[in-house]
Amino acid sequence: MPSVERAAIALGSNLGDRLLFIQTAAGHIGQDVLTNARLSTVYETPPWGITDQPRFLNAVIVGETDWKAPAILNYLKDLEREMGRRHSQVNGPREIDLDLIALGSAIERTPAIEVPHPRCYDRAFVVKPLCDVWPEWRHPIFGLTARERLASLNTAGVVAFVSGSSFSSAPVPK
Repeated sequence: MPSVERAAIALGSNLGDRLLFIQTAAGHIGQDVLTNARLSTVYETPPWGITDQPRFLNAVIVGETDWKAPAILNYLKDLEREMGRRHSQVNGPREIDLDLIALGSAIERTPAIEVPHPRCYDRAFVVKPLCDVWPEWRHPIFGLTARERLASLNTAGVVAFVSGSSFSSAPVPK
């Protein structure tokens, strides 16, 4: 029987109906990849990297899965394409951005995948929503929990936009 791990996936959008993109992606992930999924509060955040672009909505969805990291990453990239994402500019505007942040305490480094996500720990727009749904997640390399790490990050500009939800007992929006 495959082992079940807790997974965290970050969602971001700054083009079109940002909230609909986040909710739709979370619905698919909660139906197809994760069980007992919970979505964090959705936060509005300033753009990162290229600052001359619209503000983002960001969230994190957490749940259990028996999928391996490469399969999750492939699913997320396929879902981005299905939802209309066009990869045109690194850190540029996007309809939807989906990143595997953590898979239990796994550390995986290959040319195709890095788990935990290599920059998640430095980004308040990831750590703050992660704290909503998995504050006790401990970074397997740096050793701090998400809650402990959040205390040292600048969260100015990371503002609640809409409360999160649980997908475990209700139909998932598609």
